[in-house]
This record gives sequence, C-alpha cells and structure tokens, in this order.
Amino acid sequence: MGERDAPAASGLPVVAILGRPNVGKSSLFNRLVGRRIAIVDDVPGVTRDRKEAPARIAGREVLLVDTAGLEEAAPDTLFGRMRASSEVALERADVALFVVDARSGLTAADRAFANWLRRARRPVILVANKAEGRAGAANAMEAYELGLGDPIAVSAEHGEGVATLMEAIAEHLPAPPDEAKEEDAEGAEKPLRIAILGRPNAGKSTLLNTLIGEERMITGPEPGLTRDAIASHFRDAEGPVRVVDTAGMRKRARIADRLEEMSVAASIAALREAEVVVLVLDATLGLEEQDLRIARLAEREGRALVIALNKWDAVEDRAAARARVGDALESSLAQLKGVEVVTMSAATGAGVEKLMPAVRRAHERWNRRIGTGALNRWFEQALARHAPPLVDGRRLKLRYVTMPKARPPTLVIFGTRAELLPFEYRRYLLNGFRAEFDMPGVPIRLQLRGTENPYAEKEE
Repeated sequence: MGERDAPAASGLPVVAILGRPNVGKSSLFNRLVGRRIAIVDDVPGVTRDRKEAPARIAGREVLLVDTAGLEEAAPDTLFGRMRASSEVALERADVALFVVDARSGLTAADRAFANWLRRARRPVILVANKAEGRAGAANAMEAYELGLGDPIAVSAEHGEGVATLMEAIAEHLPAPPDEAKEEDAEGAEKPLRIAILGRPNAGKSTLLNTLIGEERMITGPEPGLTRDAIASHFRDAEGPVRVVDTAGMRKRARIADRLEEMSVAASIAALREAEVVVLVLDATLGLEEQDLRIARLAEREGRALVIALNKWDAVEDRAAARARVGDALESSLAQLKGVEVVTMSAATGAGVEKLMPAVRRAHERWNRRIGTGALNRWFEQALARHAPPLVDGRRLKLRYVTMPKARPPTLVIFGTRAELLPFEYRRYLLNGFRAEFDMPGVPIRLQLRGTENPYAEKEE
C-alpha cells in the first residue's frame, strides 16, 4: 500500500489544512500536532508535499494533514501538481481547515478557493491566522465575507485561539464507532471534561483522589510528585466526568529542568482539552501571582473556571482569608468577574461535595446560547441607558448583536464603525451581558463588525 493511502489505513478521522501559500498552515500544523514537524519559513511555497501526523484534538485522535499552498496554475506545472495534491487531501478529509491571513487581509485567491470549498461537501472551518491581540481579532472579522461561517481567530505562532479551534474541530468530527453504538443503545452521554491545575503542593492530587474515591494519585508533602497529566473517570449526580490531574505549574523562571518543562507543557495541553478548569489554591497562602497567571491562561483559552480554595481547615481567620481572595479576584481578574470560589479540604473531604455542583453550573453557563430576540432586547436597553461614545467627533451607530457560538459565549456586534468602539464601552456591554443573562465567571468573547447589518433597514 502506498504512502498516499495512509489516511484511509489509519482508521483515524482526517483533518486537512488548506489555504494559499504563506498564511501559516505549517505553523498551525505544528501547533496542533504539538511538536515541530513541518518546516516553517517566511518564503512562500516551502511545503510542497502533504505531511501527515497523528494529533490529539479535544480528547480525540485524528490524522492531521498539512498541504501545499493552493495556487491557480496549469496542471503540468509544479504548482499545478501541488494544488492537485491538496485537492486529494480534501477528498479524503473528514474536516477541512481553510486558513487565511488576518494580518494581510483577504485576496482574490482566498475568495476563489472559498468558492471551491463551498462546493466540496465537506465540513469547512474558517481559520483567520496571524490574529495576535485585539487588532488581529478585529481584522479576522473581514473573513466573514467568504461565506464559510464564523472565522476563528488564532495565532499559530503564539498559540492564541487554538483551544477554540480544537473545540470546533471536535464538533465536526464523525462520532467514534464505539461511542456511536453506545449512544444508539443506551443514550450514553459524553463526559464532562475537567482539568485540575494549580501551583505545586496545593492539593490537586489529593482532590482528585477524593473525587474518584480511590488512591489514584501518589500524594505527599513534597511538591512536584505529579509529573504528567493523568486522566481518570467517575460519575457525579449528573453524569460521567473525565478529570485530568496535572503537574504543578511554577513561574517560568523557576522551571529548572527539561522534565519539568515537559510536565508544564502537558498541563497546558490538558487545560486546552478541558471544558472546565478547577484552579486549586492553598488557602493558607492565598491567591498569588502564579495562580492569577493560570486563571488568565484559562480565560485566554476560553475555558470555564472554578476556584477550589483548599486546606480551608487549616485557616484560622476565614473571613479575612476569603476577603483577601475576593479582593484579588476583583482587582486582577475582572475578565472573569463572579467566578465561583469553593472552600474545602481535599484531605478530610469537608466541602468537596460543593465542587462538582459549582463545576456543573460553570459548564452550563459556558455552554449556554442566548436567543437573538432576547439578546437584542437587552442590547437596545443597554444602548438606551448609555449611548455609544463619540469617536473623532462622530457617534458610533451600533445596530445589532448576534451570538454565533457558545463554549465560550461569543457576541458579534454589527454597526457603522463598530470596530472603533472604546475599551471602556466594550467592558460596559460585557458586564451588562453577564448581569442580564447570569454569566458570572465565564470568559466572554466580543467581536465587532464595522459593516452595516444587512437586515437593519428591513427591521427599521
């Protein structure tokens, strides 16, 4: 059997990465695989053959395929043969990732290949790469016009938005044969995916052992006993749960050896595959800067968050300790305003029964979709209470809001010059959305489209 037949032989779902040259396909391939396989360079056309590698995407094993850049060319030329190879990859794919460059903007080639992909009868996920920071995310909105659905803004180079992309890929993959049989036979549920993170010796492994009811993990007073990300399964009152205990994450400057560096990488990978992150704090030490870094990483990756304030039985002044944690969260983690804090002792089991209900509530909010009607009634009231500000002497006109996706909740606001909306007004809208729809502690994405809503005139 030839090398080109490998995808079919692997038995794994195939995810093909396509796009014109130099949009960052190989960088994205390396990021999703988790190691450097494809050569990356600023010179267009470095990738000429398809590269294939297994990858783990949101708990599923897939075969990832990196393709040559799509270019219009005669079939008998090198570029023509490269395009033909990419077309074969698409034919064999279960899911296609169409990558565009958010930094340089759309080109005629992007539009032509988007038209081709719309006829391909394959699930296509639109990926706007090189979308670093707020400016990049705003530029990514231009890709809406390709008609391939909502673009997912990522930075393959820096890892931003990759967790959201993995979730989107997982949603489009065919169900595993065993899982499909189980669901048909018993209506089996997919497990809720949790990752337990925190600094060394905060009590993560003790918490996992208490949750599953057995000594699954080695525990002790020595920090750093857990070296790898270990998955376990149990059931709570609402269904199956997959929980991953991770190595303690220290400040980067304190990571002493290659083994610890690999452990931290495994912890970050577990965070990206999780739906809810449980951040375990040592209540005797309080909320420190490294804890906040982990919480911000969870927010940046779009994960729901619950804080487990462990070793609560060893705290003497509990009111003061709770107030210190609350103040630190209010001042340093405003983007996750209202995150639930569960006080507990993993060692004695006191309070642990409150953790999973809090996790389930966070997951429900993170997974919730708000109807367009309710969303726009709130939006109109918010605009009436505080009108959008003047920018360069002209008032911004915001027309309409949609919620194209959850996991995490994502709002898209349409309006004239909407992309110029100041940060303070964006924060006003986000806080109002949290309060109106009961979304405390959930990361919320806000995207702005500076074009008029096509239905605005009809509505008026």
